[in-house]
Amino acid sequence: MTAPEIEGFSHSTLHTSHPAPEAKPKFTGPFLVVGLGNPGMDYVWTPHNAGFMAIDRIAQQQGVVVQNRRCKALTATTRIGGREVILAKPETFMNLSGASVAALLKEFEIGPEDRSNNLVVLYDELDLALGTIKIKERGTPAGHNGARSIAGALGSHEWLRLRIGVGPDLPPEAIAAGAKRRGGKDFLLEPMRKADLAALDEVLDRVATAVRRIVEEGPAAAMNEFNRKPDGKD
Repeated sequence: MTAPEIEGFSHSTLHTSHPAPEAKPKFTGPFLVVGLGNPGMDYVWTPHNAGFMAIDRIAQQQGVVVQNRRCKALTATTRIGGREVILAKPETFMNLSGASVAALLKEFEIGPEDRSNNLVVLYDELDLALGTIKIKERGTPAGHNGARSIAGALGSHEWLRLRIGVGPDLPPEAIAAGAKRRGGKDFLLEPMRKADLAALDEVLDRVATAVRRIVEEGPAAAMNEFNRKPDGKD
């Protein structure tokens, strides 16, 4: 015997409905990933070229080679999450990075209102310990000449950046006592030690994953995942 139907209700209306899963944000148009560094063999393995190394790691994973010249940069085109992604390494030297970035944005018709969802810049950060990364939607250059050049060329600090730590991991008490991280400009332009290159090599895979997350799901999702320290704290 089947259960009697209640007038005005069908069996389907008696079932508890579940909310639909939250849809992922949808982004359109090409996405520009720019890594900063200096061209030339003298700078290949220096801390200041961490951005170049990150672009090469992404290209390697995507099966492309960054070798096409356009907008004063070496570039490659690939697809991530169904989106066209342009990988770029400016050849203008670090201090003039903004000229290439501005030209690339114009070439791919990425306006100021689209930068937050269509541009990320990867570069080294001496004030972050080697082995760490930090994603920020805006901020001052904090002494980084490449970031300063981009801010000047775009007339804005409102652009997404992923900073790659290259500084030694000093304990908080040493920093509080006035100790400074190694070296500044001289350190950034010297070849890295084998141990430091090994540590950076592991970080580059994390950077590549973070960039994919930014492209596919947006900056907020990537920051929530990758800006946390190993102990789970922000």
